[in-house]
Parts: sequence; C-alpha cells; structure tokens
Amino acid sequence: MKQVLVVDDEPSIVTLLTYNLKKEHYQVTTANDGVTALQLALATKFDFILLDLMLPQMDGMEVTRRLRQEKVTTPIIMLTAKDAEFDKIVGLELGADDYLTKPFSPREVIARMKAISRRLQPVTPSVNEDEQIQIGALKISPTEYTVFRNGQQLQLTPREYALLLYLAQRQNRVLSREQLLNGVWGYDYAGQTRMVDIQISHLRDKIEVDPKQPQYLVTVRGFGYKLEAPQHEAD
Repeated sequence: MKQVLVVDDEPSIVTLLTYNLKKEHYQVTTANDGVTALQLALATKFDFILLDLMLPQMDGMEVTRRLRQEKVTTPIIMLTAKDAEFDKIVGLELGADDYLTKPFSPREVIARMKAISRRLQPVTPSVNEDEQIQIGALKISPTEYTVFRNGQQLQLTPREYALLLYLAQRQNRVLSREQLLNGVWGYDYAGQTRMVDIQISHLRDKIEVDPKQPQYLVTVRGFGYKLEAPQHEAD
C-alpha cells in the first residue's frame, strides 16, 4: 500500500483528499503546517507528498527546498490557490514534480500521481527493461531506477529520472521541448515548456562536471535538447 503525506491547513481539503485516496487504497498521513510536514517527510519514506503552498509556520516552498536539500526525492505535487506563473515556476525550480491550482478535482490529483508513477517505467517498448544504459560515465538502470556517474550514485527526483531515461533511450536524437513535455509529463501542459528548461537545468546540476558547459545534455539552439556521450569528458 503506497503512503501519501497530505499537507494542507484547510480541513475540508484534507478530508476530501484523504477520503478519495483511501478509496484508491493509499495509506494517508496528514499535516496542517509546514514544520510538521517537514518532520514527517524526513522521518518516513512516503511515495507521494501533496503539499499546499500557503501553510502556517513554514510555507510549501521552504518545505520543498529543505527536503530536496536533504536528498529526499519523494515526488511532490504542490497544491496552490495562486494561479500566478511565478509561483508555479518557483515551486518547480525548488524541486516540486508537479502542481495543481485550487480548486481541483481529487480525481485529477490521483491521475497526476498515477502519471508520475508511470513515468518511472521504461518509456520505449523496444528497449529491454532489464538492460542498463551506458552513456559515457553515466550508467542508468531502468529496473532499479538508479543512475551512476563514474560509480557514484546520483540522487535524482522521479521527474529528473524520467526525463533522463527518456532522453537516454533516444540518445543523440534532438528532442523539442514540446516532445519532452508530452513524453515525460504525459498530459496537457500546452505552452508551458519552461517546465522542461527547469528540469533540464536540474539534471545538468547533477550529471555534468560543469553545468554551465554541459557535455552530456546539449542544447541545440532553435530545436531543443539531446543527450550524448562526451568525446572528451572533463574530470
């Protein structure tokens, strides 16, 4: 049974999400402030965190920042009453995997959770899911959901991992932001290609020796991105 942490200071939303998640056989833990949420998320390995943006004591942005700082890679779906693009982008930049603007349907929340779970699966049927992918010093294991660089395991969030795997299974192919958005996020984010740029930046921070001069995740100006093995990798 998958465990979900629901964090919101509105009792009606907590009750609504808890009821619907339990109907889908999720185990639910709740919190109504950011400090409690952070403590629970650090102490327990949850499968998902549904996190309100505006919380007492510590807001959702800060909770997300601290969790990612502590290498907690649990998928975070941010719940916000704010519809400003700035808030969405900041949340994603801090490490949230997705967001939903209130009011939302509990069915949509569950659909987003299931979509994130699916993105952890190999995305190309022609690739043997037991087969490791080696690109330069990167070794990606689709069955174990792990990534190593020069033998050292990298701590990627589920979204970062899904994006890297999608690119790796299409090595040397230039993929547009729209292709990546559709392939990795898997539902309608029309016009929101900025999300791709944010996750690409996060990936570069983790897989590149020098993220400002990427050797693996290359920008093809005017077209998109591609993942390739560097000819001469920097130390």
